[in-house]
Amino acid sequence: MEDVMGSAVGPHFSGLRLDSRRLASSSSLSPSSSPSRSANRDAAPGFASPKADGTRRPFVIGVCGGTASGKTTVCDMIIQQLHDHRVVLVNQDSFYRGLTEEQSEQVQDYNFDHPDAFDTDQLLVCMGKLKSGQSVNIPIYDFKNHRRCSEKFRKVNESDVIILEGILVFHDQRVRDLMDMKIFVDTDADIRLARRIRRDTVERGRDVTSVLGQYVRFVKPAFDAFVLPSKKFADVIIPKGGDNHVAIDLIVQHIHTKLGQHNLCKVYPNVFVVHTTFQIRGMHTLIRDKNITTPDFVFYSDRLIRLVVEHGLGHLPFTEKQVVTPTGSVYMGVDFCKKLCGVSIIRSGESMENALRACCKGIKIGKILFHRIGDNGQQLIYHKLPVDIAERHVLLLDPVLGTGNSANQAIELLMRKGVPEERIIFLTLISAPEGIHCVCKRFPHLKIVTSEIDSGLNNEYRVIPGLGEYGDRYFGTD
Repeated sequence: MEDVMGSAVGPHFSGLRLDSRRLASSSSLSPSSSPSRSANRDAAPGFASPKADGTRRPFVIGVCGGTASGKTTVCDMIIQQLHDHRVVLVNQDSFYRGLTEEQSEQVQDYNFDHPDAFDTDQLLVCMGKLKSGQSVNIPIYDFKNHRRCSEKFRKVNESDVIILEGILVFHDQRVRDLMDMKIFVDTDADIRLARRIRRDTVERGRDVTSVLGQYVRFVKPAFDAFVLPSKKFADVIIPKGGDNHVAIDLIVQHIHTKLGQHNLCKVYPNVFVVHTTFQIRGMHTLIRDKNITTPDFVFYSDRLIRLVVEHGLGHLPFTEKQVVTPTGSVYMGVDFCKKLCGVSIIRSGESMENALRACCKGIKIGKILFHRIGDNGQQLIYHKLPVDIAERHVLLLDPVLGTGNSANQAIELLMRKGVPEERIIFLTLISAPEGIHCVCKRFPHLKIVTSEIDSGLNNEYRVIPGLGEYGDRYFGTD
């Protein structure tokens, strides 16, 4: 009953490559033998890695396995645990090719388990639109008449997660390349056969003899030829299907982690965004409001800055340390990094100094001042840094990362003073994708920690939606 459950959750969807391979039985009537398709990724629009501007793309999960292995049950359980995200389940069966009248008359000889039974070209086009955030119309397949409903479609809107489910979704490399996670549901063959008999007799109006005949002629050979070999592409193999709650819980935890990760964090592993909660989102809402009072702006900015600082401190090296508690017990812990300093980019960066001092007692803080003229006319006019800065880890402070030019000049200055690139952690409240690209491409070994990545820069090089002139708002000079 996988297709029934799938239709209850949402549109079906999946897909494979059409190639020259055929099942061994020469007497069977194969699906339409269209020419082999090339695995050229340009064949369908919309496929891309994360966009350079950091636009979010859906997280795509492929769920494969033999017929009636419990794939839809696994999908259903994942969907239930991702209740706080927009999830759509789409199924390969929706892309079956409709049979001609001649094929319908000999339907008992038609191989529905062969890759050529599916319209992969249409699948790729629909998937391209879904991944780019567009709505698509998924065809509805009538399993009793073996044709698509010509006037009915199932509309699928953009989502956070797309689950591709079907027996052959790992067969085609183009389809595999769309997936962020690949799951194979491994179930005993006898159990799968029993489930298939029940499904096809109850839901598809077939008799037991025809179901068993199709299983022996087509289903089992196709499993051995196409489905089982694709198991090697899986990231996760789930024995016992939907009964394996431990495996599904671990999968959902991984998905939650990935959904909380901005696309730029996937492009640049040295970029870290503080995990978003409703509290953090609420504080951002307040400080971005142009009507907020200066005291409230300072209060909520300080709260957010401290979270960024604490997150940044978590990336410093540590040493193990053993202490004795007041109960006389031994506690195995860690000792903080001792050689540390902060450097603020005047003047907005000075707003982050109090949070740093609150977290690191007695920390030394240096200062760098740039005079900004337009976008590229920056000139260093002042700096005062600890004399032993080359021996320290440096937390570079600036609440807004816009074009990245000031950050790059500050980093270059620190490196000229002997600070290794990998010892610099740049702490910022909000970041523009352009600034992240600018800094990370030039300095791939430092770390950037931010609380949010905004949409981008406008024609005046201001971060959008942004915070406005941060220094003026914080110090009350706007």
